[in-house]
Amino acid sequence: MRPFQIIFNPTSAAELARMPKELQLQILGDFRGLPAQVRNTELDSFGKLERAGRILHRFRVGDYRVYFEKHDLGVVVHRILSRHTLKDFYFRSGLKLEEDQALQQNPKFWELIENARGTTEAA
Repeated sequence: MRPFQIIFNPTSAAELARMPKELQLQILGDFRGLPAQVRNTELDSFGKLERAGRILHRFRVGDYRVYFEKHDLGVVVHRILSRHTLKDFYFRSGLKLEEDQALQQNPKFWELIENARGTTEAA
């Protein structure tokens, strides 16, 4: 069996590093069951956002949302955002939809993800 990797891009790694140690441990601890779910493609329990053939999944950890996508080696974490950040994002965007649906339809969210992705490719 091949090892499963949880890869944090530079943006998500920086977001995690800014959090209190207890919260970092909680987020990392909640990822324990992730390898089995991803390997078995049991991702229905996660939020799902699709755009132009790209699929991101949302994993809730308390007041935080972890946005990741499946990768050959495991998963790549693109962003770790506070729920309060997302509420502010909704307010500024004037959105009145469910969380995943609203994000999926908003190009500014995808810019946020792409900006984090660009830092991975540049590194």
